[in-house]
Amino acid sequence: MPEADNTPYYITTAINYPNGRPHIGHAYEGIAADVIARFQRLQGRDVRFQTGTDEHGLKMARKAEEQGRTARELADEMSGYFREMDDALNISFDRFIRTVEPDHHRASQAIWKRMEEAGDLYLDRYEGWYSVRDEAYYDETELKEGEGGEKLSPQDTPVEWTVEESWFFRLSKYQGPILELLKTPGFLEPASRRNEMIAFVEGGLRDLSVSRTSFDWGVKVPGSDNHVMYVWVDALTNYLTGLGFPEETENMAKFWPASLHLIGKDIVRFHTIYWPAFLMSAKLPVPKKVFGHGFLLARGGEKMSKSLGNVIDPLELAETFGVDTLRYFLMREVAFGKDGTYSPEAIVERSNGELGNAFGNLAQRTLGFMAKNLGGNLPAIHGHTDADNALFQTVDTAIAKDIPQAFEELALQQAVELWLQAVFACNAYIDAEAPWALRKTDPERMETVLATLYICIAQLAVAIQPVIPESAGKLLDMLGVSDALRTYQGIRSHWYSPLAEGGFQIEKPSPLFPRLELPEEDEEGA
Repeated sequence: MPEADNTPYYITTAINYPNGRPHIGHAYEGIAADVIARFQRLQGRDVRFQTGTDEHGLKMARKAEEQGRTARELADEMSGYFREMDDALNISFDRFIRTVEPDHHRASQAIWKRMEEAGDLYLDRYEGWYSVRDEAYYDETELKEGEGGEKLSPQDTPVEWTVEESWFFRLSKYQGPILELLKTPGFLEPASRRNEMIAFVEGGLRDLSVSRTSFDWGVKVPGSDNHVMYVWVDALTNYLTGLGFPEETENMAKFWPASLHLIGKDIVRFHTIYWPAFLMSAKLPVPKKVFGHGFLLARGGEKMSKSLGNVIDPLELAETFGVDTLRYFLMREVAFGKDGTYSPEAIVERSNGELGNAFGNLAQRTLGFMAKNLGGNLPAIHGHTDADNALFQTVDTAIAKDIPQAFEELALQQAVELWLQAVFACNAYIDAEAPWALRKTDPERMETVLATLYICIAQLAVAIQPVIPESAGKLLDMLGVSDALRTYQGIRSHWYSPLAEGGFQIEKPSPLFPRLELPEEDEEGA
């Protein structure tokens, strides 16, 4: 088993920009972070998990204006949809932060003052290209040409020429330390993102415009009330706000620096160049790790966007296919860190083939057989054979070593794959041992086979809890496994015999993963 790490663990998602309703990409990041947080809790670590919404900036101000209402009204409504999504998808956050909250304004102004005290802020005039959609400044050399000669950002978003008085942050001063940080093993993953950022910093860092005067929807700059902070200064500070900064709280002492900022690949620059520089300036430790995951793409392989009209509502998917099925699919289908695609057909196929047939059916066959043939009593063990021991060894290696290691390394797809291989081993064992045939020829052997399967099924249910918490919990309830045993370490202890001898009874199980059918419009190729 990988050595237990008892240090507190602080994981954050990027805070979502609520200028529209959530789409499946938002759900993907939230679910991935939740899987990691749940895994770390199962390891016995003290975990803090933060998510939320990033509600300031020009994009929100303009959107609200278009709709004839205030930016705050828009923010309140839209942030509510993200909160609803997290609740519906069983995202176990400790704090859902909103950047409009007073404690966040306080924290943002405190980090600003620290940067000012470090001599890293100065007043000047900003002239350059700005993308409202990205809330980002771009150098002329980074721009692409769109249709009709229109200038576009590296993310293909429109840019506009902006001229205004602005506070600047001395980003250039931190070029050396940032480069060193980026080259530190493990700070930024995957490697492709790290190489990109190293190349960007080696090209030379220029000072960054960090305030705006052309709109007022944001955190006021201390001492310059006509300026609001550049939205990224305010947004990135949320990771500190949630721990009580600028107060020296117990949470700040325990959880900062963050163990993991989990973000989309399009905002890696802000989190691995700007954010560490702000923190260095404010004399605060930098995060331990940033992971830039890929995008979840629509069927045709294009990025989902409101303008293309190919945005998928995650709540509709969860309602159609089930929350755990959706969670399982997203972790199983996509190599974490790379782009992946989604389709209803793929969800149905994974659910029916892997969750339903491989795991659900294994539990159903075993427990159903016991309920029917043993009167619901747990079978006794009459000495194990090599076949039993080989299965125990396979499952134990998976849950004690391979699966935790994969989760620890953020190889989420691989963790699920390793779990599935252990499930397949159980299915091969039940087919080879055929307890239904042993019932007539060797009832004692039948009991041992069923007990072996019971133990392995419970261990596999514990191992997959981070991904399908509700279904795994239901199965563990059916199996009579106490909460105290529902950790990777606990389920490897000697629990089966005391449970069997204590007279625990199995009831006829209900299917964990009922067979899914494709919704009609998808069958017709809509």
